[in-house]
Amino acid sequence: MGALYALKGRGGQQPTAVIAADIVALRSLLPELAGAELAAVSRLLPGPFTLIVSNPAQRYPWLSGDRPHTLGVRIAVLPQVTQNVLNAVGAVAATSANDPGEQPAASLADVPARLIEGCGAVLDGGALPGTPSTIVDLTGSEPVIVREGMVSAAETLARLAS
Repeated sequence: MGALYALKGRGGQQPTAVIAADIVALRSLLPELAGAELAAVSRLLPGPFTLIVSNPAQRYPWLSGDRPHTLGVRIAVLPQVTQNVLNAVGAVAATSANDPGEQPAASLADVPARLIEGCGAVLDGGALPGTPSTIVDLTGSEPVIVREGMVSAAETLARLAS
């Protein structure tokens, strides 16, 4: 994970999410995911969300940053070619393909050359919306919108309430 953090220019205290192929793959990575958190995950994923969930076994500490009892998870709606790769591996560490503080990349052409050069492989799944995922922390008694992205805070909370 050190190479990913070095490439992105990030410190180890900042978390990195896991993107899973589907709910089965996610549950195999985080078997403790259950109850209200699993229900919330099932309401929002797959979709344009990064969810912060409890990680009581402190799995994948290199991804958890300074919150080892949590883990960021995603199941995205992906172009078929990208989904096929993810299906083959089950899950990957996922970070944005932009420099910190810069606009999100909407296409491979928007990705800084140094990031592409630092990758072992590049898969062009076509144009993306260029809007980041909505981040929701599900670890407390009530969900907390950490960052509003593709889906508004109001719509996100409404989906969770249904």
